[in-house]
Amino acid sequence: MKVLITGASGFVGTQLCVRLVHRGHQVTGVAHGPRPSAMPSQVSYIAADTTQPGSWQEAVADQDVLINLAGASIFRRWTAKAKEIIYQSRILTTQNLVQAIPSESSKTLLSTSAVGYYGPRGDASLTEEEPPGSDFLASVCVDWEGEALKARAKGVRVVCCRFGIVLGKTGGALGQMIPAFKRFVGGPLGDGRQWFSWIHMEDLLGAMFFVMEKEAIEGPVNFCAPNPVRNETLAQVLGRLLHRPSFLRTPAFALKWALGEFGSVLLEGQRVFPGVLLRHGYVFRYPAIEDALKDILKD
Repeated sequence: MKVLITGASGFVGTQLCVRLVHRGHQVTGVAHGPRPSAMPSQVSYIAADTTQPGSWQEAVADQDVLINLAGASIFRRWTAKAKEIIYQSRILTTQNLVQAIPSESSKTLLSTSAVGYYGPRGDASLTEEEPPGSDFLASVCVDWEGEALKARAKGVRVVCCRFGIVLGKTGGALGQMIPAFKRFVGGPLGDGRQWFSWIHMEDLLGAMFFVMEKEAIEGPVNFCAPNPVRNETLAQVLGRLLHRPSFLRTPAFALKWALGEFGSVLLEGQRVFPGVLLRHGYVFRYPAIEDALKDILKD
């Protein structure tokens, strides 16, 4: 199949390009900036700002599958400007992508969202049927998904992929956590009781391929492992596997002081379950956090 990926140079996008090429698909990657060195030579790469209409949109019509991963990182202090960038990078890209899809199309659109859709919900068990939250991240996800779902009017099958925290070898959350543990300063955030809904990169990619090929799946899908853990448990397992202590907590006030509103988000979390994936028969390679971390750390 012909597959176009926005945000192709990111943590997930680069890995997805590699796997799609290995599976024999014809891949076009679109991202802001120069071609990443890790991107396979078989990928047709377009450097473009996808928040702006442009010639990159001409590549959309010829594709079978569109995978929308573009979006500025949320891992920063949320100033008014940062929040605008976080919002616009997602909404405008999705608008431009959908606009470029021809009418009466039979394409599939896999458009990223996040488990932040649900907002802070304490210990509640959250599946795809739950309503959205009302905080900033939830409002971003609601509008983001809303723009993607407009493609249905053109005959497109739309899947809103609500990502949990992606754990992998080349970056993401562990790229920040592992160095702290190796310096003996790792540990839980705040009281560590907040839920951490995660997914191993291998399962994220596996679930993407599963959903891409299973035409019965559409609408919201939680991309997270079936066993969320508390932040304290994550720290304990990571510390044990790295042979480092895990008792040095980051005080809640320090996170809020350093990161503002985003610091509060890190202290809340969601307990999310992959209801749709499990009902349709997806089998997780790494359903448990210890096995996932062992695989990531083994090299």
